[in-house]
Amino acid sequence: MTDPRSLLDPAFVRELEALRRRLSLTVQSGGAGDRAARRRGGSAEFQDHRPYAAGDDLRRVDWAAFARTGEPVLKLFRAEEDSVLRLLVDASASLGFGTPPKWSVAQRLAAAIGYLGLANGQRTQVFIAREASGRALSRVSTPRRGRSALPALLRDLSEPVAGGSTDLGRAVGQLLQLAPRPGLLVVISDFLDPGAVTRALSHASAAGHQVALMQVLAREELEPSLEGDFSLVDAESNAEVELSLDSAAVDAYLARLTGLIEELRAWCQKHRAGYVRTTNDEALEGAVRRFVARETD
Repeated sequence: MTDPRSLLDPAFVRELEALRRRLSLTVQSGGAGDRAARRRGGSAEFQDHRPYAAGDDLRRVDWAAFARTGEPVLKLFRAEEDSVLRLLVDASASLGFGTPPKWSVAQRLAAAIGYLGLANGQRTQVFIAREASGRALSRVSTPRRGRSALPALLRDLSEPVAGGSTDLGRAVGQLLQLAPRPGLLVVISDFLDPGAVTRALSHASAAGHQVALMQVLAREELEPSLEGDFSLVDAESNAEVELSLDSAAVDAYLARLTGLIEELRAWCQKHRAGYVRTTNDEALEGAVRRFVARETD
């Protein structure tokens, strides 16, 4: 178990406070509550501005403010619909790889995004993807709202440990069964998964969920330096494989990894989803900024 207090240090929280007003959802769940609504008119009440980002609806630009300042900003409205942020975090054994482990990076990313959701009044829920008792989800937290719920959210993220196997596509499918109302679905994983992940994500997108993918990789996975004869054990299946690694084998591995990255990127571009890729040696602030800006790495 990780110390919950280690997931968000004060300096990181200050950075998140500067970012949180730029986070908005393009979908609503249909429940009651306050949210920053991406619409005009009706009973919506003006709440705030946020900077324009590429891909935003130009109809939401406050042209009067643009004329005064020269900086494009969007209007945010407070409406009666509720919005939900769902964090699906992969806790399979492959996330235990690296120094620091990819799992610790995934936990801190989920904590940061969860903080943004809670601070913005969005209901926030944590799902842990790991095989347990025949299910692909080992933990489903209670939906929480407001800053006062942050300690509970950090406990939800700190208690699991990376281990065992997972079928990420099946985890997405089970999440959709448990949470059919549309919301923002953020999937945090290394995506080194043999299952049909993008097929399940397509179901989520078709059901109205706004999807964002955050891929966490170890530097050693992107820049392998192994050479020679090895006996390797799969961290999730415990299968043992005898390998002779030379430059050709490393090139083949990198080609497959690049293919996976391109598959995820292409899916996100097709479905207007966010895609952020980070490594275990990158400062998390940069990854969170790219997530908020809805960039595609």
